[in-house]
Amino acid sequence: MDTAATGLTFRDATDADVDELVELIESAYRGDASRAGWTTEADILQGQRTDPEGVLAVIKSPDGRLLTVEREGRIVACCQLEHRGDHAYFGMFAVSPGLQGGGLGKVILTEAERLARETWGVTQMHMTVISVRDDLIAWYERRGYRRTGRTTPFPYGDERFGIPQRDDLEFELLVKELA
Repeated sequence: MDTAATGLTFRDATDADVDELVELIESAYRGDASRAGWTTEADILQGQRTDPEGVLAVIKSPDGRLLTVEREGRIVACCQLEHRGDHAYFGMFAVSPGLQGGGLGKVILTEAERLARETWGVTQMHMTVISVRDDLIAWYERRGYRRTGRTTPFPYGDERFGIPQRDDLEFELLVKELA
């Protein structure tokens, strides 16, 4: 039995979850709290990762959902799924730093892929990852995602996405064929 999946409840986020989700996402990527996990971006980006308006926009999107994952009544992870024609987009993925490295992320990613396939009938999942995040990209590659070499610029100057600590940031598209 997969102990990482024990006691998990998956549900769509609601407006009432916004503050808790912002706190979770920030803790997984920014500041000293993020260093307890391995997904931290604290060395390459400072400032915010998201804000209440950004989370609420994902919750309200008619083409998507913000999936929350609870354990014992507390949100421990989340991810965005968005229907984009022939594929789904996976984003805003966050796992509580203290729970990272125990297999929870794999469980959530697998469930997100299943939901995208079954809900929208898509055959591909797309995501973008900051291209200098070699450890994170390698994690996704081990789960069947492939690098495409297609990049988009990081939004330098837009502090809603953080304050870059280096000048070589860009997003790379990763794609997985869904069975």
